[in-house]
Amino acid sequence: MQAMPETVPSTLPPTLQFLARRWWLVLLRGVVAILFGFLAALWPGLTILTLVVLYGAFAFTDGILALAAAIAGRGPSSARWWLVLSGLLGIAVGVVAVISPGAVAFALLILIAATAIALGAMQIVAAIQMRKEIAHEWLLIVAGVVSILFGIVLLAQPGAGAIAIAWMVAAYAVASGVVYIAWSLRLRKWHNTTTGAPAP
Repeated sequence: MQAMPETVPSTLPPTLQFLARRWWLVLLRGVVAILFGFLAALWPGLTILTLVVLYGAFAFTDGILALAAAIAGRGPSSARWWLVLSGLLGIAVGVVAVISPGAVAFALLILIAATAIALGAMQIVAAIQMRKEIAHEWLLIVAGVVSILFGIVLLAQPGAGAIAIAWMVAAYAVASGVVYIAWSLRLRKWHNTTTGAPAP
């Protein structure tokens, strides 16, 4: 049986318009996350210190992209507050991790886990708030659940070896990246459909 085509509204709600116009920034976040995940998994001789610095660079880049998506034009507060908060958290973790990774490596692992849980919770709340405006809010919910699960696992095993933690971090990053890319493609489709722009 042939599937029914997806219905796309002729005019997107303000929140979705704001996100759809910046779909490529969401795509970049996904690509960066996947690249970081593969790098963390494949780096030979990875140490906790190196992993913390690597994660710091990733968190900083992701935070910059999130802030860029939030400030690139005007938009409804419901679409921006979680981007601003996640961006600031990512930048803060990245700066601390790069400036003093050795002295507080263990504490940073706890901070990374707590940040992942906080970001996951914010994504779920944002998806619930936008559930009346978007048809695929479950993508954001999946990203939030993955982030929370990663934080819980890391909190439960903060003293694990570098390789084990690297695999946990890599799996989290790749899973999050896949969800971000899927979400960005959905946003692009909505944007192109409602504006009449040709799909790349």
